[in-house]
Amino acid sequence: MIPATYPPKAEIARLTARMLLEIGAVHFNADEPFTLASGLPSPTYIDCRRLISYPRIRSTLMDFLTITVMREAGYEAFDNIAGGETAGIPFAALVAERMALPMTYVRKKPKGYGRNARIEGAMSEGQRVLLVEDLTTDGGSKLSFVDAIRETGASCGHTAVIFYYGIFPETEKTLGDHGVALHHLCTWWDVLAEARDQGSINADTLDQVEEFLRDPRKWQEANKK
Repeated sequence: MIPATYPPKAEIARLTARMLLEIGAVHFNADEPFTLASGLPSPTYIDCRRLISYPRIRSTLMDFLTITVMREAGYEAFDNIAGGETAGIPFAALVAERMALPMTYVRKKPKGYGRNARIEGAMSEGQRVLLVEDLTTDGGSKLSFVDAIRETGASCGHTAVIFYYGIFPETEKTLGDHGVALHHLCTWWDVLAEARDQGSINADTLDQVEEFLRDPRKWQEANKK
């Protein structure tokens, strides 16, 4: 069912951060930093895939994501919802169900056999496609998915994620230069604020996390192994 009325954006951000903390999707460790896919260190890590195992929270956040997209992009703005392989697939399916739209998914690279397809499901020329993923850091990984969608003759001018890092200033420009608008529920700043309010995480750890958030490139350079 398509959601109709939900909290304003700031409250959605706070509640999303709270839910991510509640299910243990957020990890802070400044002493032994995590290694990101880029190979760079980070004192923060978020695992949005955990959401699929918590049906009440999963349902609420998918309602939030659907209404956020509708508010920001339009109620009749899309013809197809595409998930990015692999984390975006379940969330795309849930959003598509709420918006009563077809769902497809985009592979990271061609299948390698059979039809050698990157798009799975039915996507046709002229369709307006919303790309759904779990999160975005600097926006770069979204461009390949968007290009694959556009190669079908469909258009893709919007991507929606649960979590946006919100600390790399080039992200929205990278996407914008590619003709893509970003929609999200919360950022690291929302999670940090909620963690401080809860008082459940050591204040020194949160101070180090904030140092990273204020200048991630500098922090990463200083903490390279």
